[in-house]
Amino acid sequence: MKKELLMGTALVSTLGAASVAEAVTATMSGNHQTGLKFDQATAGTDTNSQINDNNFTVSLSETTDGGMTISSSFKVMDENTKEDYDAGFTLAFTDGSKLDILNAGSASGSHAVSIPSSAGAESVTVTTTNLASTGLDFMNSQTVQGFEYHTAADFLADGLKMSFSASTDNGATATATYKTDSHYAIGATYVTDLGDTALTIGGGYQQADGSTSGSYPTSGDTGGYHLGLSAVTGDLTVAVGFADGDTTGGDANDEEVSGEVVKAGLKYVTGDLTFNVGVAQGTAKDNTMGTAGTTEDAKDVTSASVSYAVAAGVTAILGYTDVDSSDEGVNDTTDGSSWYIGANMAF
Repeated sequence: MKKELLMGTALVSTLGAASVAEAVTATMSGNHQTGLKFDQATAGTDTNSQINDNNFTVSLSETTDGGMTISSSFKVMDENTKEDYDAGFTLAFTDGSKLDILNAGSASGSHAVSIPSSAGAESVTVTTTNLASTGLDFMNSQTVQGFEYHTAADFLADGLKMSFSASTDNGATATATYKTDSHYAIGATYVTDLGDTALTIGGGYQQADGSTSGSYPTSGDTGGYHLGLSAVTGDLTVAVGFADGDTTGGDANDEEVSGEVVKAGLKYVTGDLTFNVGVAQGTAKDNTMGTAGTTEDAKDVTSASVSYAVAAGVTAILGYTDVDSSDEGVNDTTDGSSWYIGANMAF
């Protein structure tokens, strides 16, 4: 309770000390994307459906007399959640550093290198008991009662930026579902030029402490690390990444999971056309809380897309994704492939 009170006092005092105008600056942005998705299951009936993704975001910011910028945002429409008001505050300082307060996320995830893959909205559903992941930051776990500090550019060395984050317990009672009590994380991104190639190296480490009720002990807490590399030469981007860590999953988040992810991808831009190709392999061993898994789940994902800039802010997209998966060492017949054709309008 003392930590929460101190954090609240610091936030109120910081914002209260700001000398700002009566109305902050508001900007709007968003997108409307719609298209058709065609699913071809390994076993079962082929299906097709319309896919929509609509987002409308309002960003708020103001600068104090001392030069510090205070900003926040809220999303008033989202195709999945309909609304998102849980953004905290970001304090940007005159030296280039910034501090995120409340629902700040993880410094590890902030520095995950972007690996090219299909830009389409196609998807393949596998059995829910398959807990293999394909994202580099799959082990991230934090509470909303936290912060993340971002250094200015060229921290300690030219081209280096770092972040540190931490969060604390929300006070909820532990149940069979794993509950994150606290976390700390560190991440870094280094950018340099090698002749005609811009090289980016990003990585992060996170560790979280959590709990379940007494009848559901855990044999280990969530956490892990990831490392990625991206090279841009002219219009060509090539990137690879690796991650290893422990997390939780299952229908009630009551299983512990030990996983690994390997990803690679490339993007090539020529005129109004953008070509993306990506591959990802995720493996995981899962079991009930307190017992480490012994049999492996797996997902092998191959995806590609072609995007065409029709006009300013308007992009036509053709995407393809194929997933080959296995659950507890047995081939998963719910996997398959998916096509997508649609367009995105951004403003």
